[in-house]
Amino acid sequence: MTKETVRRDTQQRKIICQVVSQADRPLSPQEILAAAQVYLPRLGIATVYRSVKYLTQEGTFQMVELPGEGLRYELSGKHHHDHFRCRNCGKVYEVDCCIQAHDYSLPPGFSVEEHIVVLYGLCAACASN
Repeated sequence: MTKETVRRDTQQRKIICQVVSQADRPLSPQEILAAAQVYLPRLGIATVYRSVKYLTQEGTFQMVELPGEGLRYELSGKHHHDHFRCRNCGKVYEVDCCIQAHDYSLPPGFSVEEHIVVLYGLCAACASN
């Protein structure tokens, strides 16, 4: 076995996976760090970046790209969904509805290959303040 084919499940990666799984929403590296430091106080941001890169490459995480924002990460294997970003706290949430290609009035001959829909507003916590 080569070095590349061996999966190394370090304690840091296990905690990072646990944090992302429990959050049930896309997290930025900084959010992952803050949540993981509850379990591993000495965890650093460089380890988080290395771990999310590794976990994305091997298929555990997928990147969530929002226009004009840094990357966030969520567990892979979920059905297609869109996202909601709170304008006040900046947290991103999954939205279980999706605009489909047939919902658009496309010119003849056009075909949609993918789309990104981001809803913006206030999350429940921020709206109640």
